Amino acid sequence: MSTEAKPNFPTETVELPSKGKIYPKDHPLRDGKVEIKYMTAKEEDILTNQNLITKGTVLEKLMEELTLKKFDTKDVCTGDKNAMFMAARVLGYGSEYKFTHNGKEYETDLSTIDSKPFDDSLVDEDGHFSFEFPKSKIQIKFKILTEKDEETIQEEIKSLTKFKSLGGGEITTRLKHQIVSIDGNGDKSEIRSFVENHLLAQDSRALRTYIKKVRPNIDLDYTLENGDVIEIPISLGFFWPDL
Repeated sequence: MSTEAKPNFPTETVELPSKGKIYPKDHPLRDGKVEIKYMTAKEEDILTNQNLITKGTVLEKLMEELTLKKFDTKDVCTGDKNAMFMAARVLGYGSEYKFTHNGKEYETDLSTIDSKPFDDSLVDEDGHFSFEFPKSKIQIKFKILTEKDEETIQEEIKSLTKFKSLGGGEITTRLKHQIVSIDGNGDKSEIRSFVENHLLAQDSRALRTYIKKVRPNIDLDYTLENGDVIEIPISLGFFWPDL
């Protein structure tokens, strides 16, 4: 008979949009699933914590608690984290969700939202994607960025903005972090040099378009009456509209 302690609260298993394939082999999410616990009054305390709200870390702290602190939630890609937030919202407050866009209120059923199609055959055993630049024909590999990557990128952009008259170079900075090898060469300094000095605009645009196409995520698109498509917002109000 097992003596392993079991949680005294209900949990649900959530299928990740990435199927876990974008993570290293030893990552807790490699099997493509995550255990999410139902929200309790403790998590509602987190949502109303003014210190966390001011710091902008309230949702990160919430996700740490809901995933039982089994892994660093900043090592998760945005698409998978969106799936976790979606599951937590439905489990905690139901599937009916109202949001405002341009001063008008809309309502949607969150239980109908599913993952976007994701072809995991495009990912190698290290969690990387291959791509050939259409103009230069150079072969590269790239990764899907995590929350930790995004924070590093924003800090670098912020720092560059202080010293460059042309701004922080958001496109090049992001690609420097996303590309992991060029023609089999994974040296970070050479990747940075290539992106900074040799990456053609046509190739850059093609890569960014491809990344947007293949990256895992849930389908947050919402079609307005006029046919315009917007993205359903995931913010503090997503969990508690009264906040």
